[in-house]
Amino acid sequence: MTDPVPPNLPPVPSRGLSDHAQQRRGLRRVFVAGGKPDFVHYDIIDSRWLGPPLQIAALSDFHTITPWMRPADLRRTVDLVNAMPLDMVVLLGDYISARPTPGWYGRVEETAEELARLEAPLGVHAVLGNHDWRDDDLARATDYRESAVLHALRAENIPVLMNEAVSLDHQSYPFWLVGYDSQQGHRHWRDGTARHDPDTAFRDVPHGAPAILLAHEPDCFAMNETRAMLQLSGHTHGGQANFFGWRPLTPSEYSDRYAYGYVREHAQHLVVSGGIGYSHVPLRIAAPPEVTLVTLRGKGAG
Repeated sequence: MTDPVPPNLPPVPSRGLSDHAQQRRGLRRVFVAGGKPDFVHYDIIDSRWLGPPLQIAALSDFHTITPWMRPADLRRTVDLVNAMPLDMVVLLGDYISARPTPGWYGRVEETAEELARLEAPLGVHAVLGNHDWRDDDLARATDYRESAVLHALRAENIPVLMNEAVSLDHQSYPFWLVGYDSQQGHRHWRDGTARHDPDTAFRDVPHGAPAILLAHEPDCFAMNETRAMLQLSGHTHGGQANFFGWRPLTPSEYSDRYAYGYVREHAQHLVVSGGIGYSHVPLRIAAPPEVTLVTLRGKGAG
């Protein structure tokens, strides 16, 4: 039996989201199919951020399909995220599975219902991914004018940023959250068309205002968008196969340059989430599923 804690002792100080980081080790990282995701934390420091530290959870690439990523698995993940000291949750796209993936496809409405349980003071904000257009039956039937995924998320009152921005207030510090539509949300990712529109997305953002960009595909980072200090992306699944840092299956025009993790180019920061689900092949090799935790703080902030 443990001794009771005296009620007059001060609480143990928390380091925030870093306390919740948890990653597989050793052989448990090598071959992963299903199961609980890792929680990976990045601490981003930028002198342009003048507000209190901002704690973000980024979830991406759900690809809900049984038995690899079941609604019950998503439910447990939502419960774990809700227990964290978050300011904001962002959803980075690909809610449905790629068509060649073996398994029993879930209803996107059920996925949206689970995600609607996420809670954070600054809300839950979403963008769409390429599979939310390319593999969506309604999108294919309407020549990619509509998306059942988009309808399902909005029916659950989850804001979806479609080349638009929203102004948020973090403890009296205003900033902007900008969302691109998918860069590859069309029939084929090499057909030369794209749905993202940077100028439209940033149209309402005042010059010099602090902004965070949500873009499903990390290739958007190569555009060197100076209006956003931080870009959060998914799409790659960390390459889904990682051979000692070589990720040959990364779906990117830039090989594995933006395959996973933290990247800094010029003065901009990029964090690429490894994502939760599986695409085409229900197996990850040394690239476990993850929920990505990000703390954005200014220089000198505790």
